[in-house]
Amino acid sequence: MSFITIISFLFFMGLVALISYFYTRGENLQTTEGYYLAGRGLSAWVIAGSLLLTNLSTEQLIGLSAEGYQFSLSSMAFEVIAAIALIIVAIFFLPRYLKGNIITIPDFLADRYDEQTKQIVTILFLLGYITNLMPPVLYTGAIAFNGIFNIDEILGVSRLTAFWIISVTVGGIGAIYAIFGGLKAVAISDTVNAVGLFIGGLLIPILGLAVLGDGSIFEGITTIVNDTPEKLNAIGSSAEPVPFSTLFTGLLLIGLFYWGTNQLVMQRALAAKSLKEGQKGLLIAAAFKLFTPIIIILPGIIAFNIFGPELVPEDAYPRLVEHVLPSPLLGFFAAVLAGAVLSTFNSALNSSVTLFMINVYKPYINPNATQETLVRKGKYIGTGIALFAIIVAPLIALVPEGFFVYLQTVNGLYNVPILTIIIVGYLTKRVPTIAAKISLAVFIFAYALTQLVWDFGLNYIHILGILFVICVGLMLIIGKIKPRETEFVLKENNSVDVTNWKYLYPFSLAIIASILLMYIFFSKLGIAG
Repeated sequence: MSFITIISFLFFMGLVALISYFYTRGENLQTTEGYYLAGRGLSAWVIAGSLLLTNLSTEQLIGLSAEGYQFSLSSMAFEVIAAIALIIVAIFFLPRYLKGNIITIPDFLADRYDEQTKQIVTILFLLGYITNLMPPVLYTGAIAFNGIFNIDEILGVSRLTAFWIISVTVGGIGAIYAIFGGLKAVAISDTVNAVGLFIGGLLIPILGLAVLGDGSIFEGITTIVNDTPEKLNAIGSSAEPVPFSTLFTGLLLIGLFYWGTNQLVMQRALAAKSLKEGQKGLLIAAAFKLFTPIIIILPGIIAFNIFGPELVPEDAYPRLVEHVLPSPLLGFFAAVLAGAVLSTFNSALNSSVTLFMINVYKPYINPNATQETLVRKGKYIGTGIALFAIIVAPLIALVPEGFFVYLQTVNGLYNVPILTIIIVGYLTKRVPTIAAKISLAVFIFAYALTQLVWDFGLNYIHILGILFVICVGLMLIIGKIKPRETEFVLKENNSVDVTNWKYLYPFSLAIIASILLMYIFFSKLGIAG
């Protein structure tokens, strides 16, 4: 790594820190609303930038590029379904959240069902974030950094030691943002890093196409269209990781959970200064989601055309970056990658602390805790969680290869089950508390059975869709047999303006039309090949 690379890396990282400090100085971080919800003062662009960077991590850059290298553009379904999910969240979920003046997503479950349901979901969230999100994010970040910048060779250490160094460095920086700056520092740093990721992310396919086309981007595109047109087909077959049919079963449900009921993501929209700003932020993020296949899937296709089929798919993105990026830009790109890892890590850390302090510490450990106590103790809890993730992350390299895949499968144990009881909770008035608990138990048990014991030969996304329908039906039947004594009425205690954005529906329709055009274009291109 050259001196220029190090300077450009430190410059961009320092710039992010300086901007974050400038915009958060003087903020009141001694109250729960100020620390955990940025004083409910986030604007649309900050919400959008933070949402995008929280979502785009090295796991996606490497994983989805690998799918582009090995298969086709079909994995863009995850990105376009995210755009549709964000639209639904802006129209349906966010107005209800802000009217209820909630701080955490499980808060609604206490009002709709009971405190026990709220605590069950809180525990599911915490287990998912602390064990299945934060360590793997640091681990994939270490893989990316070591693969592109050869940290182990530069420092003369083993691959595992390099992972430790990277995990401690990146995790430590992320913890500082999340623990000492609260949500606003996280969101501001995310927004600046999102700009860097968008620029740096676009540079890789642009430079890759230029290399493929001997200096001409258009020649590079022509080469892909002529030599591997099947990779430009957005319609995935049943043999691919994301078959096209999953768009109509469980894929939208996964998207709705992630973007609409996931504390990690929704905490940004809950911190909006108004419903209008929140909706704009969600829809700006949805519009940018249409560009992410170019950033995270196309590089894999370019790598296939440059290097051929001999690479390990997960090496496609790091190898392409190393091959096409000029040395002076490597430092900038290293900072962008660090920002992507930092965003997901510190967002998960901030949300974990929020859930624990508001839903566990306050009601069960110290009911008389003041807001200042919740913030101060939350910093200690955050430090402990961060240390756990930093210690565990490099150890993933020591376990069997299938372990990491297993971690990703575990997400299905809590994501769509939680979404199910939230949707039924908002759409019905008489479904009782017992229905939510039975639905969670049945969903989690049945999904675990299909993934760990019996193989039904169905894609796990289809299974999630089937179980969603079954559990919704089960809850409705229970509601008919043993309904609530009184109808549920959503309490309105909004602390911000809840007027809809006037362009909410036109903007949403424009995004949906763009998605349809994308699928028509790429499906015809693939079929023509």
